[in-house]
Amino acid sequence: MKEMKMQYPIVFVHGMYGWGDKQGINKKAPYWGGTAGSITEYLSGRGIECYAASNGPISSAWDQACELYAQLTGTRVDYGEHHSRVYGHKRFGRTYDKPIFENWSKEKKVHLIGHSFGGQVSRLLVHLLENGAPDEIALGSDDTSPLFLGGQKDLVCSVTAICSPLNGTDAYQSVKKYHMLPMLKFVTLNSAVILGRTKLQGELIDVHLEQMGVNKTDEIKDTKKFVEVMKDLFLCKESIDYDMTDAGTEDLNGFVKIVPSVYYFSFPFNLTDKNEKGKTVPKNTNNPLLWATGKLMIRTDKSLNKVTVGNDGLVDVVSAMHPKDEPYKLYSPDEPLESGIWNAMPVGKGDHGTPIGLFADKEETHKFYDNLLVLLNKTENNQD
Repeated sequence: MKEMKMQYPIVFVHGMYGWGDKQGINKKAPYWGGTAGSITEYLSGRGIECYAASNGPISSAWDQACELYAQLTGTRVDYGEHHSRVYGHKRFGRTYDKPIFENWSKEKKVHLIGHSFGGQVSRLLVHLLENGAPDEIALGSDDTSPLFLGGQKDLVCSVTAICSPLNGTDAYQSVKKYHMLPMLKFVTLNSAVILGRTKLQGELIDVHLEQMGVNKTDEIKDTKKFVEVMKDLFLCKESIDYDMTDAGTEDLNGFVKIVPSVYYFSFPFNLTDKNEKGKTVPKNTNNPLLWATGKLMIRTDKSLNKVTVGNDGLVDVVSAMHPKDEPYKLYSPDEPLESGIWNAMPVGKGDHGTPIGLFADKEETHKFYDNLLVLLNKTENNQD
């Protein structure tokens, strides 16, 4: 495949339990590429400037957006004075000595590509850049982060949400229905707190939870006792699991606004199909785990008397298309792209991991990103 000219760099934003290209685990198991091989390496070979950020894998959308901003600017993570007071954690996190790429500006905007929860993080970052955070501004502090002051709409060209729970996910309802939620939450938090205190932290994985007192940085030396941390994490709404509940998604979508100058794309995937008896079943997947969760979601939809329209094993198709209260249109190659509206792409065949190359065909994975590059290139040509 020949090189492609792109004016702006791409930054990939991982989903829940994910990692970026600077993590030790990424050398053996790239999040972006999975079993199909590194996507960032493939795109770099095509002449594309691209990077994979690393945020807190179980942190809230707000905390991850703050971490992503610090990486893009090469600054100290600031979770906000008001926000940190409300949720009872430290205001500041680690410091990034240099940005992901140089000269981020309106002349050198960024394309954000988020998978799963990374789509929510990306759209929240764009919202904050444009609209700021009124509660932070109201404090009148001299050191309020520029992220919370707003007026920075010209720094992002596009947001792409792949298999993102833009309206939450019925997978949560499935877990809740079968009484698995407390156990899964306990195992997840336990693992994060334990790993964050081992030598693997920063070497193989990175839990990014120093603001909660889990691990240390050069700036933050103290850590809370294990039991205290577990209690705080288990009870606090400041987490990814709350943001994906119906209530958490409603809170998030209640204040996040679409930015008129930014192009938004959504890519839903569907592992379900009809069998020979006309029943909806999970079929379009090579991942046994997602086959099982997809089956569970279908059963839960039926028990709740919902119309089953498909899922990717973790996220419902309708949720991955667009936030319910934001404008959208179904993409057509015969119509011009519009900014300030969700361009909902045709539903792809596959599961939640298919578009990131997990148990997916290498050529099909590359083709997916080749086609995405064409769309992103068009958005650049539409810039003033």
